[in-house]
Amino acid sequence: MESATEAVKRRAKTVPARRWAVVAGLFSLAMLTIVDRVAISAAKGDMSRELGLSDVTFGLIFGSFALGYALFQIPAGYFADRFGPRRVVTAVVVAWSLLTTTTALVRGAALLIGVRFLFGAAEAGAFPASARAIRSWLPVRETGIAQGVLFGGSRLGAAFGLTLVSWMVAWLNWRAPFFILGAAGIAWVTAWLFWFRNTPEQARGVSEAERTYIQAGRADSPQPPGAGWTSVFRHRETVPLLLQYFASNFTFFLCYSWLLPYLRDRYQLGVAAAGLYAAVPLYCGAAANWVSGTAVDTLYRRNWGRLSRILPATAGFLLGAAALVAAVHAATVTGAVACFAVATFGVDLAISPSWTLCIDIAGDRTGTLSGAMNMVGNIGSFVSSIAFPLLLRWTGASDAYFYCAAAINLVAAGLWVAMRERKSFPD
Repeated sequence: MESATEAVKRRAKTVPARRWAVVAGLFSLAMLTIVDRVAISAAKGDMSRELGLSDVTFGLIFGSFALGYALFQIPAGYFADRFGPRRVVTAVVVAWSLLTTTTALVRGAALLIGVRFLFGAAEAGAFPASARAIRSWLPVRETGIAQGVLFGGSRLGAAFGLTLVSWMVAWLNWRAPFFILGAAGIAWVTAWLFWFRNTPEQARGVSEAERTYIQAGRADSPQPPGAGWTSVFRHRETVPLLLQYFASNFTFFLCYSWLLPYLRDRYQLGVAAAGLYAAVPLYCGAAANWVSGTAVDTLYRRNWGRLSRILPATAGFLLGAAALVAAVHAATVTGAVACFAVATFGVDLAISPSWTLCIDIAGDRTGTLSGAMNMVGNIGSFVSSIAFPLLLRWTGASDAYFYCAAAINLVAAGLWVAMRERKSFPD
């Protein structure tokens, strides 16, 4: 005889799934976020020439974004938990769209560093708020693929952004893309404010069957009633979860910062060709997020528990470490891009498990914990953005950076293995 839970699941599949429309909206948010973020990497060559910026100065510009982004992760996550993702996303998209436009108006390094710091602070709210929305709109058995779709959007946004902005710079000038992207952000947030609601209980057009399905499968909050926002940091798995995300971003941030100018300078490529090459690892990252998200949910439904999070992440970091070592020995642009594409695929296998584990641990405090994790990750981004040009200057080659990143990935794999199994997971 069919159980009540099975009946709810069957009925939910026969009606339009509003929750997946929400995931699609978050996918578009991720794309917008990252297109705006990587535009400066595609424009770096022309900006440097016009404004007289050295590579070390540009490292500070990249790093100022990462620092602002990191410092405001926990406040953004806290506000997403308290006020809901609808308000938080609206506020941050308006802010970073105005700052994107402002980037086109700067005339000096100091002002550009300040603008990019504020831009990073504004963008800090996007992914913690998205994680909070997924917690409210998806049953736990579907959160893995939802996170995979979300971060797949960020990788596709970066690939699309590097290619599009590179062509715009070549055909127009480096300032034009920032004006266009700022206007696009205002248009997107207008539609978001009109359409999105924080929970399926608040939204119109959600069927009773789907609402019941979401409620029945939603993860119970592991935090005791009345627990403050700091309670998530007392969980014994919180520290290794945060530290492993440092490794993920340390490796991946090269795609958002130095990969395009590095390929352009080392292999004497034009800006459009460099943009196409630099996009390849990002497409691999998108594929990795979808593969990992599917694996997380499939293993979870087969009662693999915590291993459904640990196995994809551990395998990814090991693959990333091996590919980074191989990149040292790549003699051609094709070989270098292929190695870094595999490395990106590897480290991005850990993304969906990381953000899904935040939901497992934090429940109603998902925004806060995911913000903290993303903060530590973006400290890794900051260190990466500064380390790459400095190591290149000190050693005359990129080898030291790739060996360092490989070692950090091995540590991250060990951190995942060390995370113990919890006694129970929600169905």
